[in-house]
Amino acid sequence: MRRRIKNRLPARRKRSHSTFPWLLVVLVLLGLSLVGWIWWQAGQAPVPTPQAKPIVVPPTVPIVPQTNRPPAKLQPQQPVEVVPVLPPPPIVKPTPELPRAAVFPRPVQNVFEAQLALGRQGISSGSLDGLIGSQTRAALSAFQQRESLPVTGALDAATKELLFLTNAPYITYTVTTNDLARLQPLSSTWFGKSQQTALDYETILELVAEKSHSHPNLIRQLNPSTDWTNVSAGTRLQVPDVAYADPPAKAAFVTISLAGKVLEAFDTSSNLLAHFPCSIGQRVEKRPVGELHVAAIAPNPNYTFDPDVFPESAEARQLKTKLILPPGPNNPVGVAWISLDKPGYGIHGTPSPEQVGRTESHGCFRLANWNAEYLIKLVWVGMPVYVEP
Repeated sequence: MRRRIKNRLPARRKRSHSTFPWLLVVLVLLGLSLVGWIWWQAGQAPVPTPQAKPIVVPPTVPIVPQTNRPPAKLQPQQPVEVVPVLPPPPIVKPTPELPRAAVFPRPVQNVFEAQLALGRQGISSGSLDGLIGSQTRAALSAFQQRESLPVTGALDAATKELLFLTNAPYITYTVTTNDLARLQPLSSTWFGKSQQTALDYETILELVAEKSHSHPNLIRQLNPSTDWTNVSAGTRLQVPDVAYADPPAKAAFVTISLAGKVLEAFDTSSNLLAHFPCSIGQRVEKRPVGELHVAAIAPNPNYTFDPDVFPESAEARQLKTKLILPPGPNNPVGVAWISLDKPGYGIHGTPSPEQVGRTESHGCFRLANWNAEYLIKLVWVGMPVYVEP
């Protein structure tokens, strides 16, 4: 019995020594399994969600919102953040600045405007034409003398500073049925004129030119598309706005310069009220000089044709009697007659305003119809008229 036990003991020890390596392997495997499980669990842990960042668009991509203004220049290599698309702001149009020509009063800018501004003040340069001639220079001289400027007769800088347009130079004239109804051809003979109902305008061009104190050529230039042979009622025309204002007072006296072919009216303080070009007698001996006086005033007069006064006319030499010609702008004395206290002499209008300023009358003093009409508002019976050489 003791022998058996003795024999078994070594064998048991031997078995315990042989299992130790296997136990170590198992422990290693268990350790590796534990490490693997921990690693696997770490891989299954939720990944924290990053904070939302704005979307970045490369600089080459155009910005979506479009307006009437060009997009701002982008700095190179700098991203642009996308912004919410908003409706474009309302377009506000700036108020345009008025051109200088539309602001009044303002100084005149050229010869035509100078003629117009002078005419509005009763200083006439004859028919408005935009040209610098002797009558325009005389009108400028009269204005310069009145304003105590150097009298040059030129539209110089000093004159421009004091000569103003108070309103627009042009207005629209609309042709009426009454304008068309008054037109009639003018007879070429004295007898034929005496048989007419009136010595009125022949054409709309003549009517419009005289009403606007203008040369017919200027009216044509202002209305290049108008067919003057076929003007109907309602036709709109552009014309100078040169209407005379009512005179501030009656004149104290009138002077007529034969050398300058100019008539001027003055008040009691010798202030200039009016300046008009005028025609004088063709023959020197027919030109009265000295102090005369107004004897009578007749607006829109008729005219008595005396054949003895026109010996140069073949028709007058054949006529044996005087003729009465009806009133009208084409009457030989126009639309106004101011009789002087020298028999046969007077101041009057004319059917040919473009010819005023010449030496062609029989001794009377001719004015454009619009100036003769204005003068009868200034004069009075008995007023002195001084005719200077």
